[in-house]
Amino acid sequence: MMKTILCASALAAICTNAVAADSAVNVYGLVDVAVVRETGGSAGDVTKITSGVGAGSRLGFKGREDLGNGLAAIFLLESGFQADTGALGQGGLLFGRQAYAGLQGGFGTLTAGRQYTPQYLTVVMADPFGSGYAGDTKNLMAPTGNSTSRMDNSLKYVSPGVGGVSAEVVYGAGEVAGDSAAGRQFGGALDYKAGPLHARLGYHNRNNGTAAVRNAGNAKNTVLAVVYDFGIMKLHAAYGINKGPNSSLLRNGANPYGRASVPVASSDSRDMLIGATIPSGPHTFMASLIHKDDRGALDQDATQFALGYRYALSRRTELYTAISHIVNRNGASYTVGGSIEGGSGNGAVDLGIRHAF
Repeated sequence: MMKTILCASALAAICTNAVAADSAVNVYGLVDVAVVRETGGSAGDVTKITSGVGAGSRLGFKGREDLGNGLAAIFLLESGFQADTGALGQGGLLFGRQAYAGLQGGFGTLTAGRQYTPQYLTVVMADPFGSGYAGDTKNLMAPTGNSTSRMDNSLKYVSPGVGGVSAEVVYGAGEVAGDSAAGRQFGGALDYKAGPLHARLGYHNRNNGTAAVRNAGNAKNTVLAVVYDFGIMKLHAAYGINKGPNSSLLRNGANPYGRASVPVASSDSRDMLIGATIPSGPHTFMASLIHKDDRGALDQDATQFALGYRYALSRRTELYTAISHIVNRNGASYTVGGSIEGGSGNGAVDLGIRHAF
């Protein structure tokens, strides 16, 4: 009898280990804190210790279960927070950065939940600053989705790569009773990788309608991004077209320069980016120039100049500094922010530390 019990226990342990081997849940995160000096706003210059400058601080849970025959169930829950205060980010959402579940296999990946838009990921690919630090593209190139680069209530499909080409499409339901178009979003991207070349074309379309306001028009964003790795440096370039209401929102809409009239976001503009990343051992140098060409009647153009430097203390910890300045024209009100915050003026200097775990 004892032998039978021992054999059953051993078999149970083997089965449990086998299941555990087919499943994995990883806990990961990032803590980013910096001293930031913002200049040029009408309220005066400000020095602050803040979080999410180079990248948003986060705590995440990522899981995968092997279902057999090449099929796997996946999920990701990622919570943003402010390391300087301990407060939740993304307006207090528990998993405001990402929250999705789905299936993955030879057909590609299908997920549902709160996810990044393909158009925003295209811009991030082209940005030497990776959508963070004082040189963040979001200062001039507006993120799509729910104005935060993410989409709620979305279904997303990413194809497997074939000959270096892959594609992704996303659809987000507006969930407005009686009007399937109001608040609806959709977009996609084509991605191409071949040796040192990485090119990507992204598109996003968002209906501005709400339960209270119908037929409010669509915001449409298209961007072509190219990165070429020469080994000693990477060259970055992007060209974006923004059409329609809310297609290029200001990061700080609270009239940061004290204009006589409330600043108006462009509804017809072109974005151009050129930049470089230069790695050298633990050192990485970053530079970019972004120009927004406003095609509206106000002709409120803006140009951003940015330089940055990162020093890797280890594989997971880096020190960084960055400086950026925006030249606003004809009453434009663009501000220099970081990965999370929109900024209060047309200049900023960052000095911070980032640790991943």
